[in-house]
This record gives sequence, structure tokens and C-alpha cells, in this order.
Amino acid sequence: MSEIVTSTRPGPVPARHRLRIRLTGSLRALLPRYRPPVATTLAVAAGTAVSLAPGLLPRTAAAQSVLTALMVALALCLVQFARFVVRHITGHIPARTERTRRVVYAAAAAGVLGAVVYAELWQHTLRIAMDVAPTGPGYWLSWAFGATLLTTVIVTAVRGCGRLLRRIGWSRTLVMAVVAGLPLALFAVPAAVSWGDRTYAAANAAADPGLVRPVTVSRSGSAESMVSWSTLGREGQRFVTGGPPSGVQVYVGLRSAPDLASRAALAVRELERAGGFDRAHLVVAVPTGSGWVDARALRGFGARFNGDVAVVALQYSYAPSWVTFLFGRDAATASARALFTAVEQRIATMEDPPRLHLYGQSLGALGGSAVFAGAAEQNRRVCSALWAGMPGGGGPEPGARTTVLANTSDPVVHWSLDLLWRPPDLTATHRDAPTPPWLPVVSFLQTTADLLGSLGAPPGHGHRYDTDQGTALPGCDPV
Repeated sequence: MSEIVTSTRPGPVPARHRLRIRLTGSLRALLPRYRPPVATTLAVAAGTAVSLAPGLLPRTAAAQSVLTALMVALALCLVQFARFVVRHITGHIPARTERTRRVVYAAAAAGVLGAVVYAELWQHTLRIAMDVAPTGPGYWLSWAFGATLLTTVIVTAVRGCGRLLRRIGWSRTLVMAVVAGLPLALFAVPAAVSWGDRTYAAANAAADPGLVRPVTVSRSGSAESMVSWSTLGREGQRFVTGGPPSGVQVYVGLRSAPDLASRAALAVRELERAGGFDRAHLVVAVPTGSGWVDARALRGFGARFNGDVAVVALQYSYAPSWVTFLFGRDAATASARALFTAVEQRIATMEDPPRLHLYGQSLGALGGSAVFAGAAEQNRRVCSALWAGMPGGGGPEPGARTTVLANTSDPVVHWSLDLLWRPPDLTATHRDAPTPPWLPVVSFLQTTADLLGSLGAPPGHGHRYDTDQGTALPGCDPV
């Protein structure tokens, strides 16, 4: 009787099962190879969360992407430095268990998601307060793509430089840095400064085709003016072509006279010619670093004094305000003092002089407020003063004859190194929008980022003040 032999070999595996097995094996082979270190994961999450912390102003997706990439790169650098210190002290980096990794990955993902949700809610609140279009899914998709791309580029570039330095050696790198640094310090940096100066000067001299030379005798740059149209500069031409038509507007540019004293004297003569001293009120306006005087302030002066006003301004720089603030802020003070003193001396000789006011915005406020040693001297020498957007929130205190305009959403008012360790003093500010909670270091970084968009806010928010720059000028009542 023959035995029946049963085969134990498995039958053919279905195609779909074979595909699933191959995919599972491939994933298992790939996933262990890419397990970001715990510290790196925490750095990316922390940098992202810091970049999404509440700011003062609405941001575009591109601006938020740049900030996120920079914060993540900074966090990664700090982690790398910490690893170096730990390795130098202990000789090794402690290993992490798989469970620890999973917990950290989950916590990091939840933290980033929570930061995005909170940032969306905060941006929505800000945009409603400032009447700005809300964000949407496209905003955050653009942010995620841009931040990932920029972070990848930065990290790749830094790693490439690190590999190159290790290949060359630190001693050779130091020698090369010294050899390359000396020519940079001696030639390249001065050349860059000179190039920047020429660029700013050319921008100042460039004519705006949309501006037409004034024909009224009450404006500088007209045919009857002692100040030629071409020497006013771009901001000076905007000044004399704006404002209420009934007002006297005198402007002296950097190229209108060879030095500060002669420019101040020319401004007084130009006021005489234009009839500025015949007006009931005379406002000495101290421009920003580029020579800009806000047209909204001019309209405010006209409304405040029913058109019976003259405004005079003296340009002291053609560089952007931030450049002048860093490298030439004394020029603002010297210019304000020279012009105010020249005007003050002239009206002291008049039987019925105009009432004298002083105004400045941003760096102009910083320079103008330095004319006086204190409130008592200011009240003695001037009818009233108004300062808008004072950098760092400093300057004189508001008083009966002093108005200080400062928006809570203005990063120029908030920004100072003190913001690293203590909250700003907002007692004298106007609450124009929700104010973010202060966080050590984080608020400083957020405010620094907001500086770039301070003039991009709607009028009345950020560093853009409205006609209240003129209408809020106090009266001349005794104090």
C-alpha cells in the first residue's frame, strides 16, 4: 500500500502581498537611516515656535518664512555649540532610547502645530484691528514651503563651509582669514561705505517724474524761491508739492547751501521771502534721516491752524533713517538746533511774531527733542511741541504743551536692548491694536523683525502716524 506524501511547501504568494512585503521592507530599511537627533528635533521645533510668537504687526508669508528659517538656523547653531561643549567635557553624547525619541518627536510636532494655530489666531486678531485682509490656508502653505527651502539652503551652506574648514585645517583657515580680512578692512569696507554714500546721494538727487515744480510764491523751489528746485532733493520736492495749498512750506536741501550754518540762514531768508513770518503759526519740522517729512503731518498742521501756518524743514542727511540712526544721529540734533535757533532769533526781533512750534517724527523726534535741556526750557522757548514715533520710546514726557504720539503697534517705539530682559513701558502709548505678551529675548527678536515692516502698516498703525501729527499740537496756554 503506497503512502500519500503531502507537500509542505507554501503556495505562490499573491502579487498584492508581495508588493506590500517589499514596501514594508523598504520603509524599514529607510526609516532607521533617517532618525533626526533628539536635540536637532527640539531645536527645529523651538526655532519655529519662537518665529511664530506674537508680533506687533501683520506679516507676509515671505517675511514669516525668512524669520522662521533664521530662527531655526540660530537654534541649530546653539545646539551644535552645546554638543561641542558636552562632548568636550564628558567625552561623549548620551544615547537616547527609542521611546525617548518617539516622545520627543510627538511633543515637537504637537508644539509646532500649536504654535501655528496660535499664530493664525494672533494674525487674525491683528488684521481685524488694522483692517487688513485675513490669512488663509495658502498663507501657511507658502510659509511652510519657504521656511523649509530657506532652512535647507542655510544648513547646507553652513555644513559645506564646515567641511571645507575641516579639510583645510583651523590654522590655515586663521591665516587665510587674516590675509583676506586685512584688504577687506583697508579697502573693501571703505569702498562699500563710499558706494553706499554715492547710492543714497544719487537716489536723493533723482527727480520724481510725478512731481511738478510749484508755481506759488509760498513754496520753496518756485521761480521766485531762493532755493532752486534741483537742490531740494527727492524728499524736499515732495515736501513743497504736498500739504494744504494755503500754507507756506519752506525746505532747504543738503545741496542748497555748502554748510549747516548757511543752510539755516537760507531757511530764514526763504521764510521771509515766502511770507512765513506773517503767518499766525510757524512750525519747525525736523525730518527723518532721509529728509522725509510726513505729508499727513502737513495736512494736520493746516487743519489745526485753519491754513494760517508756515512749515520749515532742513535736510541733514539723504541716507535711510536706520543708517543715520546708527552712524549719524548727531546730525539730526545739530540740524534741529541750528534751524530752531536761527528762526527763534529772527522772531525775537519782531513786534508781532508768529507762535513757534516744533515737530519731529522718528529720528526727527529724537533730534528735535534734544534742542531743549528740559521741559522748563522748552516751555519758555516754544509754544508747543509734538513728537511722533520716538525711537526706543524715550524723550520728553507728555505735558500741557508737549504731545507724544506712540502707537502700541510701533516697533520703533518698542525696540531697545532693554527689551531682552524687561517689558517696554507703554504707559504713554496709544493702544491702536492688541499688544502681544512680553517674553524675554523672544519679544526682542520679534520686535526686531517687525522693524522691517514698520512703515508697511496701514495709516494710524505701526510707524505710520496720521494727521493727528498736526491736529494734536497743543495750544500755547500758560503752564
